[in-house]
Amino acid sequence: MRDVAAGDEVTRDFVEGQTKDPKKRRALLLPWAHSTFEDESFQQNEPDADYFLAGHIPESLPENLDAIKTDTGRKLKVFSQYSYVNNYLTDPAFEITDNEEEADILWLVSHYKTYKELNVSSPHVFINQFPYENVLTTKDLLSIVCRRKATNKLCDSDTLETYPTWLPTTYNLSTELAQFVAYFTQRVDKNLDNYWICKPWNLARGLDTHITNNLYHILRLPCTGPKIAQKYITRPILYNRPDMNQVKFDMRYVVLLKSVKPLRAYAYANFFLRFANQPFALNNFDTYMQHFTVMNYTEENPLFHMKCADFIVEWENQYPDYPWKTCVEPKVLSVLRQTFEAAVAQPPPKGIGESPQSRAVYAADLMLEWRDCEMQPKLLEINFTPDCQRACEYYPEFYNDIFKCLFLDIDNSEVFHVLDSAGE
Repeated sequence: MRDVAAGDEVTRDFVEGQTKDPKKRRALLLPWAHSTFEDESFQQNEPDADYFLAGHIPESLPENLDAIKTDTGRKLKVFSQYSYVNNYLTDPAFEITDNEEEADILWLVSHYKTYKELNVSSPHVFINQFPYENVLTTKDLLSIVCRRKATNKLCDSDTLETYPTWLPTTYNLSTELAQFVAYFTQRVDKNLDNYWICKPWNLARGLDTHITNNLYHILRLPCTGPKIAQKYITRPILYNRPDMNQVKFDMRYVVLLKSVKPLRAYAYANFFLRFANQPFALNNFDTYMQHFTVMNYTEENPLFHMKCADFIVEWENQYPDYPWKTCVEPKVLSVLRQTFEAAVAQPPPKGIGESPQSRAVYAADLMLEWRDCEMQPKLLEINFTPDCQRACEYYPEFYNDIFKCLFLDIDNSEVFHVLDSAGE
């Protein structure tokens, strides 16, 4: 600050302190100062390991990678911080304990970091997390990981379609802002729709999430915290609700991870549906019940309940040319398999770490989009320690089946889809 005399000009730097990078600064100033990004590259490159470690509490890695042999001659004691495990894990092979020191299985809801120490002090104790699994559960890292599955190129320069096709086009508004503006500008030039959904890296349930086609609006959103900009799905497959016609919906698949090397993963056969509460249209983007599907955390937004078996019956009536079991679900399972393949393709911190004591459960959220005349699954996010209340209420054997699969190697083919490459 400095003194000014009467009549002196007073100026303001609208992006003071936000960046020292001249290209990013030029992008941030676009609402006030015209500039062109038409000649800038929108190419995305995978960052180095330092980016994956930034802002992340270091995790220790186990040194002994020998597989654990479970003693099936006695009950396995489970220490759980999650009430639904305590209430619904009833299989006689397991026993709930409130003594963490005597547990064979630790089922925590807080992030775990000390795998090496556990490996030394309690080499036969299981933990319900994997080292560096945040490459899946943090939105900016998930998009980086998934782009590893782009086979030949990340983007078609003519159509601006990005790859893999099952990942919505995603830009990090902290590290890829200039590339995003360049891509946005290219879409304007080609008269393509430019609706984007901007999400915080590490929040859920629609918090601080915005849908807009206004570039200046998007440029201001990172002021409330780091975000990604993800291409909004403008041609979603809709579901005809009997009470309100065509609405958006998404699917949640529960995914189990048993091993990194080799990759052993499963999808729970019963998936979960979430529906919007108002008919879909490309307008009223501030109307939550029209554009969002998470309705089970507030009383004013009623949750439309439907089990997947009933959904499939109705699906066959609404989309007879796209049978769920033979046309749609195999594509969904392929997306899940590819995602986990990409997540274990590189060592920590750029990939999930090997840990013989680790077992984990995640929830993958997906939507379906029209791609010409085909239905294309789109991966939206993967959740850490997901809310499984509905799973337990719909399917009381949910945690019995999961624990038997993870810890007793009982992978019932009627309950689980195998996701690793050998089971494709």
